[in-house]
Amino acid sequence: MVISSINVSSNMDLETKQQFIKDVIAECEKVLGENSGNRCAKYCKEFLDSKDGQDLDAKVNGQYSLELYPNLSLDLMTFYNLEHSFDKVIRDYHGDESGDKKHITFWNVDDADYDVKKLGQDELSMRVRVGRNLVGFNLPGEMDKDERIKFEHKMLPALDQLKEKYGGTVYSPSPDFGDMGANPNLITNEKYQELVDAHVMFKDMDADPYLKSAGISSDWPYGRGCWQSDDKMRIIWFGEEDQLRIMCMKKGSDLLEVFTNLNEMLSTVESIDGIEFARDENYGYVTSCPSNLGTGMRASVHVKIPNLTKDGTDAKAKEVCKPLGLSVRGTGGEHTPIGADGTVDISPSARLFIKEKEIIGKLYEGIEKLMAIENA
Repeated sequence: MVISSINVSSNMDLETKQQFIKDVIAECEKVLGENSGNRCAKYCKEFLDSKDGQDLDAKVNGQYSLELYPNLSLDLMTFYNLEHSFDKVIRDYHGDESGDKKHITFWNVDDADYDVKKLGQDELSMRVRVGRNLVGFNLPGEMDKDERIKFEHKMLPALDQLKEKYGGTVYSPSPDFGDMGANPNLITNEKYQELVDAHVMFKDMDADPYLKSAGISSDWPYGRGCWQSDDKMRIIWFGEEDQLRIMCMKKGSDLLEVFTNLNEMLSTVESIDGIEFARDENYGYVTSCPSNLGTGMRASVHVKIPNLTKDGTDAKAKEVCKPLGLSVRGTGGEHTPIGADGTVDISPSARLFIKEKEIIGKLYEGIEKLMAIENA
């Protein structure tokens, strides 16, 4: 939910502007009283208490707009306009104590061998995905219904080119394309649920309070859908938290199989006429949530750790995984339960100021270390 929303414009009188600033500082202090670790409130207050913060109208072309959320999900354009405060949020979250790192993209793994059979593992459910947004469109939290439809319509020729290379099908629950006519890929509610159950399509976003609070789930289900290749390994979601979630998933043992296939598919998508991924020279690829900035990548596997989950929860697993730089989720994704057999989803936590090749290496290393703890 939005904690506070404020606009300060250059035509406001000084007294009104100062009162607005005091109100936001008070809101920040309230949030910090309930959650001392809220970076957004911490650095917002720090900025507003500074000389620059007291002179907002001179800093952002006469218009200042701020929304504070209890989690880290913020409209990226907000902290672009307020880089002097939200840059600190980003760098604190992503562990940049120097304050001057720049993100570098690098996929080449040379002759690395990341076959988990060497770690005593059989085939695992493997998935690597990235979030991407396009130049020329608002981020999902700022899109209206017409823009969501326009985005889906723009993607149709690109998806056709992917079908030429990889085959596959486009599925969309978007009821229609408004003035542009019928949706050629419209599916029934039954088909949609079948795809969700198969983890091919994303769940009803409007039921997620975080996505709802950020405006990302607005106009559901317009502008939403996915494409899946004939081999079932390649999937692109459109209209989710980011405009595009591009992923490769497979049950196997070689982590590089999904990693290199994803890189190839990304190159194919970006080579399509009219597709340009939004990127920042400091933060890498632009994403709706600052926690995904940089690579926008999440590389994960499902592993069984029955000893660490014998109480039926992932509490112990999270305790041992955090120092390893790993995140733990349920088998159905974030905010879902673990498997009855102790299966959890693990992935490296880092996204920004880390290379793609390092993320896949850390996943392999994390599996090795986690299983050593589990077996001990």
